[in-house]
Amino acid sequence: MKISIVIPNYNTEWLLEKNIPHVLNAQKNKENNIIEIIVVDDASPDGSVDLLKKKFPTVKVVKHKKNRGFSSSVNTGARTSQGDLVVLLNTDVIPEKDFLVSVIPLFSDKRVFAVSLSEGGYSWAKGEFKNGFIEHKPGAKGKKVHDTFWVSGGSGVYRRDLWMNLGGMDEKLFSPFYWEDLDLSYRALKRGYKLLWDPHARVQHKHESTIGLLPKKYVQRIGERNQLILIWKNITSPILIRKHIVGLTKRLLRSPGYIRIVFMALSKIRFILKARKKEKKACKVSDEAIYARF
Repeated sequence: MKISIVIPNYNTEWLLEKNIPHVLNAQKNKENNIIEIIVVDDASPDGSVDLLKKKFPTVKVVKHKKNRGFSSSVNTGARTSQGDLVVLLNTDVIPEKDFLVSVIPLFSDKRVFAVSLSEGGYSWAKGEFKNGFIEHKPGAKGKKVHDTFWVSGGSGVYRRDLWMNLGGMDEKLFSPFYWEDLDLSYRALKRGYKLLWDPHARVQHKHESTIGLLPKKYVQRIGERNQLILIWKNITSPILIRKHIVGLTKRLLRSPGYIRIVFMALSKIRFILKARKKEKKACKVSDEAIYARF
């Protein structure tokens, strides 16, 4: 299988200069089957594009004319790519030279949609519906490939044809960032596809060295808003919906300021309901069956 690396970038020239050499080094390993490295620049005001053209001429650069957010950047990269598999790497991710060797054979199973790479200190993800909300946490780390609740959009490998069939990441609802990769993963699970975590596919991910540049309150509010959107869009079980209403009510009574987050999510309700209708029609696996696996 041929591999395309897609790296979304916004205003992180220093990270590109530091980490692109590691990606190029991995490309030299023939066993990784990397046919191209694509950087999608999301209208960065810094010198990212000039740096890539001058120092890394073999890297393909796609430049957005205006800033459109993470989901849009990775969708652009996936559409541009020529590989059978698309590897998403954040600019703060450093892959080991053989990081894809163990991943490629996993896709011989046609039901596998995506594989999460192994970041130091992290493992497969356990999903649960707790107090009316979708939550996730790391499972026990082991040495064997394991089912996972979601695959990271910062260090994950995706089957390109299924990515396109699923419509990629949801730009309308989850931009500029957060929960978009979990949304894509959940939609894949509800259609009956598999998500895996590979402990042998090692990368280093220095989390939030990009998101950390933004105001913390803004980042927190977007994350909380998108958590609500994820639930309203994807949860179709009447039992879990009732649990969500109870949980949401309790959260509002406990933290009245959370009403701001609710209104932020409600501002997108027209698009949420349209997407929800589509997901309800396409799903083959119940919400309860998904959580029972984890």
